Amino acid sequence: MHRKYFFFDIDGTLTDDATHKIVPSAERTLHALERNGHFVSIATGRAHYKAQGFADAIGIRNLVCNGGECLVLNGKVIENRPLDHEIALFLIRHAEAAGLGYLLMCDDSDRVFMKDTRFLEQAGRRTELTTYVLDPDLDPEQIPSIFKVYIAMREDQEAANPWIMKQGHLRMGPGYLNFQHDAKKDGILRMLKAVGGNEADVVVFGDAVNDLVMFDPRWTSIAMGNGMRELKEKADYVTAANTDDGIEKACRRFGWI
Repeated sequence: MHRKYFFFDIDGTLTDDATHKIVPSAERTLHALERNGHFVSIATGRAHYKAQGFADAIGIRNLVCNGGECLVLNGKVIENRPLDHEIALFLIRHAEAAGLGYLLMCDDSDRVFMKDTRFLEQAGRRTELTTYVLDPDLDPEQIPSIFKVYIAMREDQEAANPWIMKQGHLRMGPGYLNFQHDAKKDGILRMLKAVGGNEADVVVFGDAVNDLVMFDPRWTSIAMGNGMRELKEKADYVTAANTDDGIEKACRRFGWI
């Protein structure tokens, strides 16, 4: 069978949003693809430490994570890039000038650093497990690597703060934005180069706004039936919803399994 290179988003694609667990048919499809000689990888905005735990649990050894800036090949991290330091500082300076609290992820863990408690006061706790480190002497300019910046900001404040467009970001809750890499496509291309694959043989599956960037005309892009309208319009094919065995149905339709 001609080898394809598959890249799957996690949330809303592989996993059921109601349970946050992988859809059983999706898990068996990933392993069926591998048995047929295809390359299978996760492609997610999640930080490496979170994505690795998910991949280990389902037995997948290849990852494009950290929004495309971390590559894991055969279980080994081959790169993990932080945010551009000047852009991170740009965001922090503007947040401080606007009186907005912020958190900094400075390593590959669930720890975030804050110089005061403004983020918690303005936005509350993050929606995921987090270890908060309060350091009144925190100096972002002296931190060599900043992987993510979380800034307290409601949706109705965004229009008055156009500087947020300097870096890709997601709204992870009603009270804050998560500034992170938005380069899944670039990560896929670097992974493809690392394994010697061809662009025309790539297949990507996604459902949400942060998957738009990896839907590219050079390869096959498949949107989940539960996905957003804009993604479906950009897709080469729209399959059934993830919980309706969408991944398995698409792979059977195209003869990959």
